[in-house]
Amino acid sequence: MISSVRGPVLSALGSTVVIEVGGVGLAVQVTPPTALAARVGTETRLSTTLIVREDSLTLYGFPSADELAVFELLVGVTGVGPKSALGVLAVLSPNQIAQAVSAEDDSVFRKVSGIGPKTAKLIVLSLAGKLVVTAASPAPGRPSATAAVGTSVQTALIGLGWSEKVAAQAVEEILAGSSAEFDAEEAGVAAVLRLALARLGPAQHAGAADGSHR
Repeated sequence: MISSVRGPVLSALGSTVVIEVGGVGLAVQVTPPTALAARVGTETRLSTTLIVREDSLTLYGFPSADELAVFELLVGVTGVGPKSALGVLAVLSPNQIAQAVSAEDDSVFRKVSGIGPKTAKLIVLSLAGKLVVTAASPAPGRPSATAAVGTSVQTALIGLGWSEKVAAQAVEEILAGSSAEFDAEEAGVAAVLRLALARLGPAQHAGAADGSHR
């Protein structure tokens, strides 16, 4: 079992990050925010799990051991595959997932692509009593899920080179107008990130000139 990998990032595209370990490039499947935050040439460490299928060996990686633990619990639920489990972790933190399970609220899981009402209920039933809630996190539901999307997009923008201030402002403006344009929680990280990049694109060179883009 490969429990973790550490090394320079060779490439990061879509949901795949290639990390060089001992001269070998290992392809690791990650959430889109994790891939977008990875910088080529910089060292990174991921907690990993190897999933063996009849026709494939696939390595899945996470920035924290908590995310890995939740991922392994999710893929153990009937109807939840690795792709759907990554989708859950792309928009919800381990603690937000624990809170939703504790509150028997399956609505947050139904918003993830590939997870229907029956599977969402199974997640809540299967994970009951297996997760610990941290009091510091906000309660589950629309506010926390939307905030998670914003945090993921901000992290991705910083990873792509924008300063924390510029990234935070762009995300804040998009989420503030989301009620009129679209539902940020429903749209997900990828859609919000596209809007952020479209918003920042025209000002990118100006931002670089005054130091707000790095």
